[in-house]
Amino acid sequence: MIEISNIRKAYADTIVVRDVSLQIPRRGITSIIGSNGAGKSTLLSMISRLTPMTAGTVTVDGLDVTKTPSDVLAKRLSILRQDYRIGSRLTVRDLVEFGRYPYSKGRLTAEDRSQADKAIGFLGLEALADRFLDELSGGQRQRAYVAMVLCQDTDYVLFDEPLNNLDMRHAVGMMKLLRQAADNLEKTIVLVLHDINFASCYSDYIVAMRDGVLIRHGSPDEIMTREAIREVYDMDVDIRDIDGRRIAVYYT
Repeated sequence: MIEISNIRKAYADTIVVRDVSLQIPRRGITSIIGSNGAGKSTLLSMISRLTPMTAGTVTVDGLDVTKTPSDVLAKRLSILRQDYRIGSRLTVRDLVEFGRYPYSKGRLTAEDRSQADKAIGFLGLEALADRFLDELSGGQRQRAYVAMVLCQDTDYVLFDEPLNNLDMRHAVGMMKLLRQAADNLEKTIVLVLHDINFASCYSDYIVAMRDGVLIRHGSPDEIMTREAIREVYDMDVDIRDIDGRRIAVYYT
C-alpha cells in the first residue's frame, strides 16, 4: 500500500499540492484525474521522490521514500515520466534492458535478458526490438518506454500520462495491457490520465484533484457522477451507463 500523509509542494509562495493525505490500495489500477494545473503530475512525482516534498511523508509498504536507499526503492517502485528521454541511438531492446539496471548494475544476466524478452513480448514489440528509437513513431516509442518500466519488475508502477502520442486504437490497447499487468502480474499501477472515460472503464479506484487539493477519491461509480465531475472540472457533463460502464459525454 502507498500511504500519503499531509504532503505539500510549494515553490516560493505558490502551493501546487496542498496537504494531501491518501491511501492507494495494493494491486489494481488507480487513476489520478483533474484539470491542467491540478497537481496530478507533481503528486505522482513526489510519491516516487523525483520531486522533493515541502512537507509530509510517503511510504510504500512501510518504506519511507525519502529515507529508503535508491537501489532498494527501485526494486519496489518504478515510474515513467511525461518528459522521459533517452539516447535516440539505442535500440528498443537496449532501452528495455535498461529497466533491469537496479538488478544488473549494467551487467545483464540471463534472468535480466529473460525479463526484457517478456516485457518486449507483453507490449508486442518483438518486430521492433532491434530498431533504433529514432526510427520509431511516437506511439511505438511510448510502448517501448512502458516496456522498460515493466521490465524493472516492481510491485508498484507509476505512469504520468502513458497515453501520450497514442492514437485511439493504441490508447485502448495500452489501457488493456495495463489492466492485464494489474490482473495477471499482480501490479499496483498508478496513472495520471486526462481522459476520464478511460479512468472510468479501466480503473479500480479514482483520485480527483483540483488546484492542488484532493477533491474526491473512490470507485469509478462514486466519482463518475454529474456532481463529482462538476466539482472537479467546473463544468456540467452527462453521465451515461453503457454496458455497465459510466461514460461522460462532454462534447455538447
